[in-house]
Amino acid sequence: MESLILSIYVFVLAVFIGFELITKVPPLLHTPLMSGSNAISGITIVGALYVANISNWELPTLLGIFSVTFAMINVVGGFLVTDRMLGMFKKDKGGK
Repeated sequence: MESLILSIYVFVLAVFIGFELITKVPPLLHTPLMSGSNAISGITIVGALYVANISNWELPTLLGIFSVTFAMINVVGGFLVTDRMLGMFKKDKGGK
């Protein structure tokens, strides 16, 4: 029971700190920050794959599968946004 309360406490603290940090970032830096978060999502994918690899179908396995899915969505979205951002800096190939 103490472990569950400690886990909930850490989760709530992480949500609060994350919200405060993100709201303090200027809008100009949101896209590069999202690009940098792909590395963190990659770490999440590795951990989620480890958890999802458990052979029995219990709650940790299902949470691991959901974690892999959501982390992959985050990684793909981050790369798409980064590609679009970098495309804004390319010169027009039309000769102008």
